[in-house]
Amino acid sequence: MNREELIEAFRGLRVTDVCDGMDYVGCFERGNMSGEVRPLWRDTDTFTHRISGPALTARYVPTNREVPHLPPDEFDGYVGDWYRNISPEVYREHVQPGDVLVIDAAEQDVGFIGSNNCLAWMDLGAVGVVTNGGARDTDELIKQRCPVYSKFVSKGFKPGRLETDGVKIPINCSGVLVRPGDMVVADGDGVIVVPVEKAAKVAEIARRILDGDKAGRRKLYEARGLPPDASVA
Repeated sequence: MNREELIEAFRGLRVTDVCDGMDYVGCFERGNMSGEVRPLWRDTDTFTHRISGPALTARYVPTNREVPHLPPDEFDGYVGDWYRNISPEVYREHVQPGDVLVIDAAEQDVGFIGSNNCLAWMDLGAVGVVTNGGARDTDELIKQRCPVYSKFVSKGFKPGRLETDGVKIPINCSGVLVRPGDMVVADGDGVIVVPVEKAAKVAEIARRILDGDKAGRRKLYEARGLPPDASVA
């Protein structure tokens, strides 16, 4: 399958179905991120918090640079220089429609995902972001319905804390190897990453499992007199 076909094959699949599919192809206990990486919000009506797509990877590292003691009127320049030259979002120029941005932030409690930049990433075509770091401006992120899966709800920003290390490289995100193009699926149960070379078969198996689950639950809904919803459609 090419990129577009894989995006479509994974559309609507649940983390549990994909996890089962990984077992079927021999990838036991592979790809499952730590349960500490959780959705910032959940939509149980139409499931708009759920995301899937190819990984666009990036990595930050903790800084060892000394933070200067500056008066407030000079601190703006320091912050601007940090964002431009030390910790730029170089991955913006690589975003393709359907990407899941996966960022290794070295498990640091730093809020580098905010209400402004996350919305900008989505305007470029990203469907959401996954990180072992933090998010801030979380009220606005939830209001804007930006799908964010993070380890922390954080306050501090990148200057003086994180440096950009690389983009479109293999990374470790909460115990999982994530390579550019690997398929990422995230929902209320967490995040799973499927190696791209296994992705087509995993999607096929996961779809069969999901279809069977929906059929069984539709019968139970009918028996209980429950109206159908998006989870059984």
